[in-house]
Parts: sequence; structure tokens; C-alpha cells
Amino acid sequence: MLEKTTIARPYAEAAFEQAREEGTLKSWSELLSVLAVAVSDKQMHALLQNPRVTAAQLLDIVSGIAGGELSETQRNFLQVLVEAERLQFAPEMKTLFEANRLDAEGLANVEVVSAYPLEDAQRSRITDAMAKRLDRKIELTESTDEKLIGGAVIRNGDSVIDASIRGQLEELRSELA
Repeated sequence: MLEKTTIARPYAEAAFEQAREEGTLKSWSELLSVLAVAVSDKQMHALLQNPRVTAAQLLDIVSGIAGGELSETQRNFLQVLVEAERLQFAPEMKTLFEANRLDAEGLANVEVVSAYPLEDAQRSRITDAMAKRLDRKIELTESTDEKLIGGAVIRNGDSVIDASIRGQLEELRSELA
């Protein structure tokens, strides 16, 4: 069976190209975010698997969940996903779409997990250092994890900088083993 990302990629790229052409990246990003959350719900998952639910019914339900005003192209996109039975891949589509959006806008998403909430000066230093390193504007996402003991873990895509005390202790343990 094909990997989820492989299946989702052409749909994400089509959505991105359409959004870029229309100048509606934000609207499409919101739509894919809503879909990703919706299909992760247990009841929605059961509905997607139910053979008694027709494609037209599913399209109406999903359109209702998406809420607001869907453009004609967004509604057509939803229809394609429903008819091709690809709606369950919305989380992967969202991830791929967002990567394309960030790249097109010259942005990089950097996630910082710290032992304690960041102070403004720390946030600013991290943002400036990562902007210089990646040569992009930075969208910073923050969270805390007390298990780190101290310091922080900084992620950008596959790149990870582990400056946590827990990470240093684990490194020391592996060197001593």
C-alpha cells in the first residue's frame, strides 16, 4: 500500500497551485486545517467508512463542517476528495500544503520546546538566530515540557537542535556506556 504522504501529495500540490493562482492561500490553509481536524474525529472516521453514506451526503456533511463560504474551486476540490475516497488523507495534505505555503512566502516554521515558558529576550534571540541561519522570516511555535529539566529543543523540519539538559544527560550516558 502506498504511503499516506505519497497519496496526499498530488492533492496538496493541486490545492496549493489553485490557492496561489487565486491569491487565497490563507483560505485554503484554513480549509485544509478544518478537514484535517474533522477526519481525525472518531465519529467522522466511522462516517467515512460507512458504505451507506453516499458521496453526495458526505460532501454536504464535509461542506457544512468546513463552514463559511467555500469558493467554487474549494467545493470542487472537496468533491474530488470525497469521490476518490481520499478525504482521510487531509492531515497529510495540510502538512504538505503548509510546507509549500511557507516556502512560497519565504517563511520557516520553527518549533521551540522549552522546560519553562520563554521570556521575550529568549524568544527574540532564537527568532533572530534561526532567521539568520535559515535566511527566512520565522514563524515561531512554542510549547513547554518540564521533562527537559532546563534548556530547549528547537525544530525546523528534519533539523533538530537539542540544547536541553535532558538531551545533554542522555548524550553523556551514551558516551559513558
